Amino acid sequence: MHKLGAALAAFCLAPAAIAAPAAAQALGQLSPAEVLRLQAVAKRVTILRDKWGIPHIYGKTDADAVFGMLYAQSEDDFKRIELNFINAMGRLAEVEGEKALYQDLRMKLFITPEQLKTQYKASPEWLKRLMVAWADGLNFYLHTHPQVQPRLLTRFEPWMALSFSEGSIGGDIESVNVDQLKAFYSKRPAPALALGGSDLDQEPRGSNGFAIAPALSKSGNALLMINPHTSFYFRPEIHVVSQEGLNAYGAVTWGQFFVYQGFNERIGWMHTSGGGDVIDEYLETVVEKDGKFYYQYGKDLRAFRTENVRLPYKAADGSMAEKTITAYFTHRGPVVRAQDGKWVSVAMMNEPLKALTQSFIRTKARNYPAFYKSMELRTNSSNNTVYADADGNIAYFHGNFMPVRDARFDFTKPVDGADPATDWKGLHAVRETIQLFNPKNGWIQNTNNWPYSAAGAYSPRPQDYPAYMSVNPENARGIHAVRVLQGKKDFTIESLIAAAYDSQLTAFEPLLPLLLRAYDEAPASDQSKAAVIEQVALLRDWDMRYSVNSVPTSLAIYWLQEMVKQHGRAAKEKGEQVLDYLASRVTPKQRLEALVRASNKLSADFGNWKTPWGEINRFQRLTGDIVQPFDDSKPSLPVPFASGNWGALAAYGMTSQQRTKRIYGERGNSFVAAVEFGPRIRAKSILAGGQSGDPASPHFNDQAEMYARGEFKDVLFYKEDIEKNLERKYRPGE
Repeated sequence: MHKLGAALAAFCLAPAAIAAPAAAQALGQLSPAEVLRLQAVAKRVTILRDKWGIPHIYGKTDADAVFGMLYAQSEDDFKRIELNFINAMGRLAEVEGEKALYQDLRMKLFITPEQLKTQYKASPEWLKRLMVAWADGLNFYLHTHPQVQPRLLTRFEPWMALSFSEGSIGGDIESVNVDQLKAFYSKRPAPALALGGSDLDQEPRGSNGFAIAPALSKSGNALLMINPHTSFYFRPEIHVVSQEGLNAYGAVTWGQFFVYQGFNERIGWMHTSGGGDVIDEYLETVVEKDGKFYYQYGKDLRAFRTENVRLPYKAADGSMAEKTITAYFTHRGPVVRAQDGKWVSVAMMNEPLKALTQSFIRTKARNYPAFYKSMELRTNSSNNTVYADADGNIAYFHGNFMPVRDARFDFTKPVDGADPATDWKGLHAVRETIQLFNPKNGWIQNTNNWPYSAAGAYSPRPQDYPAYMSVNPENARGIHAVRVLQGKKDFTIESLIAAAYDSQLTAFEPLLPLLLRAYDEAPASDQSKAAVIEQVALLRDWDMRYSVNSVPTSLAIYWLQEMVKQHGRAAKEKGEQVLDYLASRVTPKQRLEALVRASNKLSADFGNWKTPWGEINRFQRLTGDIVQPFDDSKPSLPVPFASGNWGALAAYGMTSQQRTKRIYGERGNSFVAAVEFGPRIRAKSILAGGQSGDPASPHFNDQAEMYARGEFKDVLFYKEDIEKNLERKYRPGE
């Protein structure tokens, strides 16, 4: 770790003594000495809340700024911070009960307090200071807000920051199937790995990122579109500044001390998901000898490493109980399930210290070489990166953590663990991965799709890279993104936002003509044809664009949902993309019948199939609950956007089981920002709902109407602008 600290010297602060961490004593109340120490830290921090409630934190040092950053986050939504770290440390069953036991086991197979404490001790001094400040900010908030009752974490320790070191909404560990894990370790019959209906049953996880070179912008400055598609309220908007060069603005995942997607005064970074294959499964041939288990590796048998994992949980009567499970590990990673008489182990990145380092130092990079240097840590495992800067550069990295593998094997499926040739062979250097730097076309896009359309004719070529470096196909949003960027020029922030909110639904372009043809070719005696005469007439004239007043949008989306419901599972079983399957394998009669069912559902739910899309698709935020309740009888706002599955760039979809007639958005456009990197930063942004998770706050829902219209607010980046739009100025604890 000393080598790591030296390699990052350009980013690190001069060594200094580490203050005694706030958690030096047993969990509980702060000691008088600790209170005095934290009060002294608070005096070095100023929080400016602008008219939208966005916190702008100013600290003397990076550590001071981190202290204020966590204090301000706690003011806005402490319960989300706490839940993120309860989950990250594998302690969810202690508050949710036995149902979460194997979710906790999944976390503890990869992350343990002992491991994190060891890495904390080995951390460079500058990073220790930030972790101490992280814990201090949370603990000082709890000390000054005794009315806040944590569910479990009454005190935070610095090493805990390492448990959640990368800001993705779905970390790598979540790829492990909990039901299969439970079946293996509870010695019960394993359920089949569920195929589910299809990949289009829910709004996809992911994001859009666009970068525009100066040659294509009206101002001659580079532009960046930051458009995460996350669950709503997963990330707030924040601005954090220190006298040591930190000046980052953007979205931070609750409880973390780095801006995950955002910009500083010189560069901007946008993460999309789904770069390459970074998680592999191995089929282990198991031999039992004298009560011990071994796995075949070449000509040898290797003993499984075992570990007794303690799993405390809240019992049904509210008391605490505990289960201990013996977990098994190969040299590659833990055993997570069984398949066809073999055990399955999994290999994935597990570098909390490097990941946390990379996550923070990129926020302080001021040019492309410095940003590239941060990427050389190679611990941004689940994301691609779209980049732009004030020097006029645009760039793209398709993934970052990329194991070297033998390309003879298909790593999209479990491979033979007995064959040493399937082992990872180190990591690819960043220069070996799929990337772009200033492509001649002048724009870059990624929508969780493949990288081979990222820059039009100047995109990377698949034949130049191993197949495992890119495993996602092209998608409807990718086709749409190329269309709104290609051949355009004179981009401004406003026109870039308009492009990112273009209303075309590209998924219907190959499918709707097939429905119309099915109607035209059906005999007059066909009952389905007779039932949809008026519907087809409307769809024939539809421009395949969504709007709140559009009846064809409602019809088309309900029709396609019916098609996916009926045929999505079959597509998945055949290993085909669902939209491709619907275009090539569904019969004309099935297409017409799906339209009949869609019309009937609309009529049953809304009294008339001629229901405009805005009457169906709504935004509603009623409570501060982590999982939002929805109620058709309560106020809501019409939203024109649609699912990213259908090619909507401004994605908007419902992910929980629908218990209402209306569709209420839960995932999609959340924090969105457009940035221009001139001599002076200019940016606009919008949040789903608002900054605060407290329904009593004026900032709980103050951005909702603008969000529903696709209207952005001006980002207040400079202190003089913040003070002109100031709601409150204070120090932590005041």
